[in-house]
Amino acid sequence: MAKKADEVVAVRTPRKLRADAQENRERILEVAKDAFLASGPDVSLDEIAKLAAVGPGTLYRHFPTRDALVEAVYRTQVAKLSAAATTFSETMPPMEALRSWMLLFVDYMAAKQIILPALNLMTCGTEEVFAASVPLIAGAITLLVTRAVESGDIREDVDGMDMLRAVAGLSAVSPTADWPVSAKKMVEILLVGSARLVGL
Repeated sequence: MAKKADEVVAVRTPRKLRADAQENRERILEVAKDAFLASGPDVSLDEIAKLAAVGPGTLYRHFPTRDALVEAVYRTQVAKLSAAATTFSETMPPMEALRSWMLLFVDYMAAKQIILPALNLMTCGTEEVFAASVPLIAGAITLLVTRAVESGDIREDVDGMDMLRAVAGLSAVSPTADWPVSAKKMVEILLVGSARLVGL
């Protein structure tokens, strides 16, 4: 019996450590994102560790290089954006879900624009990182647009990726600090323009 008790302890202990490690990792990523947004790409990893209330060794165990941390921050933001589409589609009416997600996409683009200098400093390049985000974002907007089409809220010829390109394009056409304000206005214009006209 003593042996079985020892086995139970041996099983439980690593599980708790994994949970603690995951909590540390998530906190480091959130703090790193905020630090890049506030201070730019040159913020030190030691400073990020301090802000996350972890030792430098803990940070380097999760992210052995700056590239690894920057890439993880970006991938995490894309994953959250993708997951939000599912959450919104399960909890909101179709048009409200689509609108809420597109406004969140504007915030994502604004954050990406600020983090971009750090991404561009990655020695491994950004092509693969950006390429991996495309299917996640495309899948998210397709889910929401399809649902809105099926509900009769928007027309069948609406292309979700075209809508995102129109919104994202404002960051290049009007790269001033307040471009997200214009982008969020564009979201409303696109939704109105995409609406299905009753009787036609």
